Amino acid sequence: MPAAPPESLPSLRVWQRKAMVAYHRGQSKDFLAVATPGAGKTTFALRIAYDLLADGTVDTVTVVCPTEHLKVQWAGAAANFGIQLDPSFRNADVHNAADFHGAVVTYAQVGADPSVHRRRTMTRRTFVILDEIHHAGDSRSWGEGVLTAFGEAERRLALTGTPFRSDDNPIPFVDYEDAPDGSKRSKADSLYGYRDALSDGVVRPVMFMAYSGQAKWRSSAGDELAVRLGQPLTKDLTAQAWRTALDPSGEWIKQVIRAADHRLVSLRAAGMPDAGGLVIASDQNTARAYAGILKRVTGKTAQVVLSDDAGSSDRIAKFAASDEEWLIAVRMVSEGVDIPRLAVGVYATNAQTPLYFAQAIGRFVRSRRPGETASVFLPSVIPLLQLAENLEADRDHVIKQKSEDADPELLLEQAQRQLDEGTELGQRETLESSAELDQVIFEGGSFGLPVQAGSPEEQEYLGLPGLLTSEQVHLLLQKRQREQMAKQKKSSAPEAAKPSAEPPMTNAQRRLKLRKQLNALVGAQSFATGEPHGKIHAKLRSKCGGPPSAQATIEQLEERIATIRSW
Repeated sequence: MPAAPPESLPSLRVWQRKAMVAYHRGQSKDFLAVATPGAGKTTFALRIAYDLLADGTVDTVTVVCPTEHLKVQWAGAAANFGIQLDPSFRNADVHNAADFHGAVVTYAQVGADPSVHRRRTMTRRTFVILDEIHHAGDSRSWGEGVLTAFGEAERRLALTGTPFRSDDNPIPFVDYEDAPDGSKRSKADSLYGYRDALSDGVVRPVMFMAYSGQAKWRSSAGDELAVRLGQPLTKDLTAQAWRTALDPSGEWIKQVIRAADHRLVSLRAAGMPDAGGLVIASDQNTARAYAGILKRVTGKTAQVVLSDDAGSSDRIAKFAASDEEWLIAVRMVSEGVDIPRLAVGVYATNAQTPLYFAQAIGRFVRSRRPGETASVFLPSVIPLLQLAENLEADRDHVIKQKSEDADPELLLEQAQRQLDEGTELGQRETLESSAELDQVIFEGGSFGLPVQAGSPEEQEYLGLPGLLTSEQVHLLLQKRQREQMAKQKKSSAPEAAKPSAEPPMTNAQRRLKLRKQLNALVGAQSFATGEPHGKIHAKLRSKCGGPPSAQATIEQLEERIATIRSW
């Protein structure tokens, strides 16, 4: 029996109580609870475990989670319910000690020897909690291991904040429904999405500070290429420009880290005194380099956490309990790790799957009190901008119907081309890069006009108060955008009225300026109407004629700007 009396248990949120009622009413062997990161999946699962142990439905509990650090976190949370779980259980132990209610293991542990966990499960009536269940599809051995180990469990509760994968691997113990197009879609027994949690004040709203800028590099063939980050480019050029921006030897990442630190200082001075920042890097060498950059541009020392370093879990726990400002990590803090005071992030990785992005952003949305907001700095590239704009969309795991006429030669060619692109990216040499704040994305809307990093206009966005309601954030962002547009309109008055201090713009410069202005207006219209940016652009093209804005003439862009202003 759990040691904690019922009156001492942590209180439940509304969605947790509803899910608990649904669970006990159904009494089914499998239950899938989908809740956005920060909503309290752990508390919900442990309350179910408490009830099942207390009424004798099960004799023991097994928790399966993605990482070693989360094992310790789960065991600590379970202790609040009077449930003692062994986080140090190893496969060689076969059984945990009698004074434990169960054990916490990883998916890798189960995949390494499923028979050990199958014997444990069959020896006693077992309640299995599968944390972030989508990981069970990461490899064939993990998925098969989970099926073998826990197929005979008395009860199974699957948890996930991101119930979708980037592949078609089925997730064990998850029900799928047939869709009209022949695909299969995962079916949740309890669903609590980011949009609902935001309305309830359970999670923080997130402002995405998207930075574009110039990127110049030399390819392995010796060719020098220069592009503007965020412009419509081929997939290969986008990837290379993105990698150039993130290169520690360039100025882009230095300017973005400096801006993120300025934002963190503003939050700590305006109502969030313990606010912390997290830089998510692509690899360990880059993480160490970013720590050096942070020290040089801000004078601050960051805690660097690498998954294969001894004591990584202890350093994360120490940072979570402290008021230190910066943490730099690769993947170790991308999922499940609970550091509620994280409020500023730098997404300095080229990972672009919806799954990884949602997990990473989930580190910043855990709400502690009303009014707290989070700010995430990221490269202004189309894949990330689309993910940022669609943050509130609820997603299911969809297994697509495999095409019978897929060309094996074409698939091989695509795979080979991706391999070649990866090799090319590894051999490129960064020549220079620079950053500018391109736009601010908030709740699907886009605000602001491009401004240079370090400019007074950028500081106005970085200095937004940290304790604001969503409505107040919208009002302030709209106010900033109106002020920017008024300044731009004033500066573009007839040149005869004042001497020109700037040389005349080239056609290319005029087109770029007009496209920025059009994008800002489309963003404002999108926020006001709820329509996607692409749909608004399509309406303008239908009304005014002409190709997409990337190929439009100066006159066509001016006509579209005049049209959208008249709406």
